[in-house]
Amino acid sequence: MGWLRRVLRRPPLLAVTGDVGEGPPVVLLHGIASSSVTFEYVAPLLADRHRTIAIDLLGFGKSPAPKDARYTVEEHVEALARTLKQLRLRGPFVLVGHSMGAIIATRYAATNPRRISRLVLVAPPIYLSPQEIGTPRDRAGMDLYLRVYEFLRGNKEFTIRAAAGLARLSPIKNLLDVSEKNWRAFVLSLENAIESQTTISDLVAVRAPVHLVWGSLDPFLHPAGIRIAENIRHVTAHKVTGGDHVIRPRMARVVATAIG
Repeated sequence: MGWLRRVLRRPPLLAVTGDVGEGPPVVLLHGIASSSVTFEYVAPLLADRHRTIAIDLLGFGKSPAPKDARYTVEEHVEALARTLKQLRLRGPFVLVGHSMGAIIATRYAATNPRRISRLVLVAPPIYLSPQEIGTPRDRAGMDLYLRVYEFLRGNKEFTIRAAAGLARLSPIKNLLDVSEKNWRAFVLSLENAIESQTTISDLVAVRAPVHLVWGSLDPFLHPAGIRIAENIRHVTAHKVTGGDHVIRPRMARVVATAIG
């Protein structure tokens, strides 16, 4: 009967941590091991022309972490879809995703085409299996990313300590959080959403205009994935020279411009 319970169980409602301003709505989705504080520098730039809604993803921030969740892209999207339905947004909206949030946003946009007026992907970690990559150098690089993530998943104490160290260096308070509380959500989201993604095929299926914003110094982005995404017909790319994975003020201005 376990399968029946899963079928009948409604996706959890996510925490809406910000809902400010008036105008065409913009929904902001953060990345793995983070929360809506990701958009600390973006939200103020939208206040005069948009209703800006920030949501914490399943298992992170103030959102619930169901004990039976596998944290697949599908589960993340189902929880997002139910939450957005509860908000009763009128008409299509702009959906913005950072890092893993970009993967989730792309799947939502691909499966809910009438809901999205524009998709903005910020620092999306677009990975493919090494066998899908053309050059030996790119294949080796993609394989290295996947091996690093496998190491992080298998070494809990090291990963938590490393994340704490990076968090202390972040310009945004509480930007990165890997802890006992969200370890299961972190590990399974990494494995079942980031490492097992289908972002390129999802991106091809998106009907709305797509804006891709990425930093030239972002250590989490593989060049092959970015190149493929940039060459999709309805994608407009915005490269932020000197930008990294964090949405700092300069990148925030580029994101705000892409949102419109």
